[in-house]
Amino acid sequence: MKKLAETEGLTEIQGDIIAAIRDFVDKEILPYATELEHKDEYPADIVDGLKDLGVFGLMIPEEYGGLGESLLTYALVVEEIARGWMSVSGVINTHFIVAYMLMHHGTEQQKQYYLPRMATGEVRGAFSMSEPGCGSDVAAITSKAVKDGDDYLLTGQKMWLTNGGSSTLVAVLVRTDDVEADASVYKKMSTFLIEKPAGFGEVIPGLTIPGRIEKMGYKGVDTTEMVMDGVRISQDNLLGGVPGQGFYQMMDGVEVGRVNVAARGCGVALRAFELGIEYAQQRVTFGKPIVEHQAVAFRLADMATKVEAAHQMMVMAARKKDSGERNDLESGMAKYLASEYCKEVVEDSFRIHGGYGYSKEYEIERLYREAPMLLIGEGTADIQRIIIARRLLEEYKIRT
Repeated sequence: MKKLAETEGLTEIQGDIIAAIRDFVDKEILPYATELEHKDEYPADIVDGLKDLGVFGLMIPEEYGGLGESLLTYALVVEEIARGWMSVSGVINTHFIVAYMLMHHGTEQQKQYYLPRMATGEVRGAFSMSEPGCGSDVAAITSKAVKDGDDYLLTGQKMWLTNGGSSTLVAVLVRTDDVEADASVYKKMSTFLIEKPAGFGEVIPGLTIPGRIEKMGYKGVDTTEMVMDGVRISQDNLLGGVPGQGFYQMMDGVEVGRVNVAARGCGVALRAFELGIEYAQQRVTFGKPIVEHQAVAFRLADMATKVEAAHQMMVMAARKKDSGERNDLESGMAKYLASEYCKEVVEDSFRIHGGYGYSKEYEIERLYREAPMLLIGEGTADIQRIIIARRLLEEYKIRT
């Protein structure tokens, strides 16, 4: 019998990539993840190893120095990395979204300038939509870019930037004033590419990264605010070169980001299952391993079913995006299902561990704090349900 979360129909190259990442996770991430997480320490050595494996350029086309792989390959790589430590997958997720937006919406000059350096990991990406007063309500953003000669001046406060301190390129969504006055709110937004050095404080004139936000989980990776106070940006750094396209550019990036979050949920859930079934065979109560108690066996059966279902839906969403078809319904379903199932599988594994699951000596304690982030990252569960319902009504609308 095959193990859980296997993927049918992979090419030999895809299989080799996944095998190499799985080996890296087993040897270079799992033995160190819990210690680094408890210290809230950035995984510099792990990130360097991923650079050497070419992960930062996995989907960037070969003509720009990348490997030119599919979203499916990337999602399976993320699943493996999240199985080792979800924070590491966060390091590359925002980088990938910025690279994806450049590949599909950037000018040729922007692609030539950024993508080769992003492929090597020399330039590291982060993206920013959310603000202190709005989360999923993107239309409510107040940050703005005002035209000043051939440049723009960016002002406003952004929130929840993954890799905000360690990144050197931030794609930021703001309102712009140089579009039609009667245009919809969504056509009054533009994406700008801000180059900056890594670090905290005022990193370039007018741009401040105040410091890391302390979190209950998802540690190691830096999550920050970003304050813009008249940051001068050249028009050359307007993504695509045309104002008013930012919302659609960001949503395209978030769509693939949701596949990424689904993959993370699959990886964390798989690891929780592995820990649970291993512990259930070792722990003895009432004279026999607890896996022989029907209540525990049934719990493991439920966990395995959820792991497999989430994985297959994530694969389906990635393949549909790779085919060039619209996949907002599938990516929303995959993100919703995988994150909810991840939470449930982790909690079941926690219950199997009993009191030991509450101890920081056991890995499941870390997973228990990591899983909730997936319920809110890249759009909350309720936002996914809204997206799913709207798409269903489009497909099943009664025709009169």
